[in-house]
Amino acid sequence: MGRDLSALFAPLSVAVVGASDDPAKYGHAIATQALGAGHTRPVHLVNRRGGTVLGRPAATSVAAIGEAVDLAVISVPSAGFEDAVDEALACGARAIVAITAGFAETGAAGRARQRAVAERVRAAGAVMVGPNCLGIADNTTGLLLASGHFTPGSVALLSQSGNLALEVQLRFAPHSLGFSRFVSLGNQADVTLVDLLVDCARHDGTEAIAVYAEDFADGRAFAQAAATAGKPVVLLTAGRGDASARSARSHTGAMTTSGDVVTAACRDAGVELVATPRELTTVLAALRGRRRAAGRRVAVLTDGGGHGVVAADAVEAAGMSVPELSDTTQQGLRHVLWEQSSVANPVDLAGMGEQDPSSYSTTVAALLDAEECDAVLMTGYFGGYAASEGGLGGSGTPLSQGEQAAARAIAARLAGEGKPLVVQSMYPDSPSCRVLAAAGVPVFGATEDAARALTALTATARPRPLGAAPLPAPARPLRVSGYLETRRALEAADVPFPAAREVRDEGELLAAAEDMPGPHVLKALHLLHKSDAGGVALGLSGRDELLAAFRDMHGRLGAPSYSLEAMADLADGVELIVGVQRDPRFGPIAMVGLGGVLAESLKDVAFGLAPLSADHALELLRGLRTAALLDGVRGRPALDVEAAARAVERITAFAAAHPEIAELEVNPLLVRPDGVLALDSRAVLA
Repeated sequence: MGRDLSALFAPLSVAVVGASDDPAKYGHAIATQALGAGHTRPVHLVNRRGGTVLGRPAATSVAAIGEAVDLAVISVPSAGFEDAVDEALACGARAIVAITAGFAETGAAGRARQRAVAERVRAAGAVMVGPNCLGIADNTTGLLLASGHFTPGSVALLSQSGNLALEVQLRFAPHSLGFSRFVSLGNQADVTLVDLLVDCARHDGTEAIAVYAEDFADGRAFAQAAATAGKPVVLLTAGRGDASARSARSHTGAMTTSGDVVTAACRDAGVELVATPRELTTVLAALRGRRRAAGRRVAVLTDGGGHGVVAADAVEAAGMSVPELSDTTQQGLRHVLWEQSSVANPVDLAGMGEQDPSSYSTTVAALLDAEECDAVLMTGYFGGYAASEGGLGGSGTPLSQGEQAAARAIAARLAGEGKPLVVQSMYPDSPSCRVLAAAGVPVFGATEDAARALTALTATARPRPLGAAPLPAPARPLRVSGYLETRRALEAADVPFPAAREVRDEGELLAAAEDMPGPHVLKALHLLHKSDAGGVALGLSGRDELLAAFRDMHGRLGAPSYSLEAMADLADGVELIVGVQRDPRFGPIAMVGLGGVLAESLKDVAFGLAPLSADHALELLRGLRTAALLDGVRGRPALDVEAAARAVERITAFAAAHPEIAELEVNPLLVRPDGVLALDSRAVLA
């Protein structure tokens, strides 16, 4: 059910501790906002000097108020913070909003202070946002305790950056978007991003949740909360570079960046991941309506060839298709458009809009009815005929009136649920475009924004993402992570390997070869990357080849022991890599892709939150760039991809049950027409 945050968003009374007449202080801005909320609840101002603040009497302490306080905003110098919190708790505060900075962000001593305060708050049965935050606001309860005003609306914004929140507000305005809630996360000493996400998910006044986060703390809990939110969650995050991969010791670790982890978590949880405040706004503007696309086929409608071609390219670059329209749809369009109009897709009115503005609405309706299309993008000049400046028509002209009538007809056609329409216009603020926007049609000035909006509408139309399975209970720890020990543990988890035997000298080598049909593989043990060091010899047939390979390898590497293995039949097979890396925020992260010695060079891999189900693994394998190899190419037989998916399920489940393993890898996992074989494995203990 999540934590009870009612005192945070709907307190009975508020005290602003550190309220000030000095405009340079946060206590001034927050007190101003709190008083500006009207008479929703009592607001008490506290300043240790007393007197008046903003023309209101100020108490010298929370105790001096003389009545219980439900929520206290603490904006005092760091040295007095603990005393202010303790006094507020003693006076009955159930919620603290800690503006004061100087804690975990300053180092170990600050972290210790922060931890101690959070423990006292929890012991008192209260909750605390911050410290080092910029306040909160809830427009549905009239609670304004942030340094700025946030326009009312239906988006909850949870942000670690105050300036980014201000930019988001500016970008929201043209799309008539606003905020149900705003929370500056601060250091998350007590109330966390996950706590707030869960609470906003059950908040009636919130229809979508926007997040800017640099520190997820418990990333897996974030993913699970987002997956069950029942509302769109859009995430803007930073620090998705590859620095985290530099210290990795396996191929899996070297190919897993922080960005890969976040992207996988968002995909599995159904979160829309964005890179900029502009993209965040674009996605939220798109998701505000109720119409969703059932697939990725887009019909492009334009009134100029250039706009149509550019839009088609943008749609395809975004991962959707612009299919040729069916003969039935094309014939229907020819009956309503003039001869020079193109009806293949993109559909180009070719100037007919100037002669008959209703051709826009007629064509939109026809494309929405086309079975071969899942969504429609209208791009170009629409809106210009009614624009007061720069357009061909101008306010009050027949063209303007006709275009606005077309806009009303389109809006009427779009009433209720169904396929979405997205509009890109040279005049997005024109009266005609405002009619569409009021009807829930996303309208943008940039083609790339319109294409991104379509991807958001398509993604949320799919069934709920597979998500991550619950983490299994920890298994008996793996104490030694050598090749043979890791291999035996995986074999016990039903991952098949070829026959193998450890050998230490030539006598043991020849004896093992007698019991194992050739050809053979010889591997030097106790090397993490055996192939790179020349510690693997393949296709050894007969006594002489075995001895020669052993003597050469032992002379170069001097390994204490070796593994002699039956060589798998590589004909008609494809080598995959399956790995799991334990991320400090999101836990075990699985990677599957094209494997072998070229795994890092090709980097055709996909990621997911481990453990992966076989269905999830199959989806990732089918999404690889080289997925066609699995179905057989140039006369080769199709491979047993289902067996590969089941092996991925077992490998990732094993890794997820062993938190002591920092990195686990099976490379290659040979997929053949008749099943799979793991040919090599390695584990790195944390």
